[in-house]
Amino acid sequence: MASRNRVAPTGEIVSSPLRGQLMGNRGCLHRDREVVRPWQGRRWITCVTSFKDRHLQQWAPGRYTVLFFHDEAVALAAGHRPCAECRRADYNAFREAWHSARGPRRDAGQGARGRLPGADEVDAALHVDRLDGRTQRLHRAAWATLPDGTFVRTDDGAAVVVGAALVNWSSDHGYGAATKRPRTGQAEVMTPAITVAVLRAGYAPLIAVPPGG
Repeated sequence: MASRNRVAPTGEIVSSPLRGQLMGNRGCLHRDREVVRPWQGRRWITCVTSFKDRHLQQWAPGRYTVLFFHDEAVALAAGHRPCAECRRADYNAFREAWHSARGPRRDAGQGARGRLPGADEVDAALHVDRLDGRTQRLHRAAWATLPDGTFVRTDDGAAVVVGAALVNWSSDHGYGAATKRPRTGQAEVMTPAITVAVLRAGYAPLIAVPPGG
């Protein structure tokens, strides 16, 4: 049976047979080989699965819990962001899009363009947007405004927006059947509101939807 170390678009940590294209963490969540808390701290990141020949021991006592994500769209829906070390280019692209989405933050000595947000600023804002108490914070937005990579909740469960399509997702099978995205009305959105704005501003996540999906 697969270990309970996969992350669903809901932010829940689940057992799943899916191979994770990304890994990451949100602190030390385990005792022995069991997850006993949903997060520890505000720094929720996604990483590449191999970096500088480092070896990470799963379930190491007192160390962060290694989590896996089917793709980046799932990770973003769960409330994570790119790691500043092993995914530096993606982290900087995320910050650039964040900056464009939220407008300039001017500090003393900064020009008119302002500064890019630091990790602490991003993590604090994401922590507010991704959680409603201890569960995922949902919000509503017009279907027509949703960028690719946004996860929504439908009558059939979670689905990701890809162009004019909605592609269903499950923790057992990954991406499945596609349907047409509605043209009018509002969606119940799972991806945090600020992350949706970042996607709309040009950040392009990895979406592992198979051809024809």
